[in-house]
Amino acid sequence: MSESHVAPKHPYHLVEPSPWPIVGAFSAGLAFVGAVLYLHGDRWPVLILGILAILAVMAFWFRDVVREATVERQHTGIVQIGFRYGMALFIASEVMFFAAFFWAFFNASLFPSAAIGGVWPPKNIHPFYPFAIPFLNTLVLLLSGTTVTWAHHDLIENNRQGMLRGLAITIFLGLCFTSLQVYEYSHAAFHFTGGIYPSTFFMATGFHGFHVIVGTIFLSAMFIRAWLGHFRPEHHFGFEAASWYWHFVDVVWLFLFTFIYWWGGGAGGAGFVR
Repeated sequence: MSESHVAPKHPYHLVEPSPWPIVGAFSAGLAFVGAVLYLHGDRWPVLILGILAILAVMAFWFRDVVREATVERQHTGIVQIGFRYGMALFIASEVMFFAAFFWAFFNASLFPSAAIGGVWPPKNIHPFYPFAIPFLNTLVLLLSGTTVTWAHHDLIENNRQGMLRGLAITIFLGLCFTSLQVYEYSHAAFHFTGGIYPSTFFMATGFHGFHVIVGTIFLSAMFIRAWLGHFRPEHHFGFEAASWYWHFVDVVWLFLFTFIYWWGGGAGGAGFVR
């Protein structure tokens, strides 16, 4: 049979069966169960195992997608349009994910119950001063948004060194944000099980921190791919997806800083940890 008969006669990519979706779902569930166990005791090995499983799935799945894009040349223009719609819908689902935490926070803060003294923040809570580490982290993320845009612009202009430099700075800033948040958590004057304020605070900011870590890993993978020359000015959806995700993380943090740290913490009033 000639090559013309076996070659696809359409611009779409029919993916091969893959084990990674089901394995990824199992790994995420394992990590979630491990997180719950860790928050209610010292059973941390399950959480570590779940995180390692997620990282392994990400590595193998990225490998398969990169092969499809760079070796098999399966990602045609029409396929990339589908990718963009898919990424947009994924980010929309993430918006609704964080909306649930904001809903819980606003419900508790706008209508404080008698159980917490009818005031917000509760009298036994000493919130973080918003214009210390939280404000510094805001500046870090805003700067990282400009550096990833710089890298994207240089990619479009076919400036490989500028793209790599911008990506490297963005990854460094992501690590700085995570380090500052870990330091902040270690100095918190309240704990996760200390009531509605700590619960909503740690759930919202903690899941955002998790997204920052995932975004940093995502950008690191893009840095390696850029170093290997996988991207071209007209063909770089992986980089675009990482950039979109990072900008989403930036925007969510602006809402967290404004409403949870600043407004929800008493707008910088007395009783803050300085």
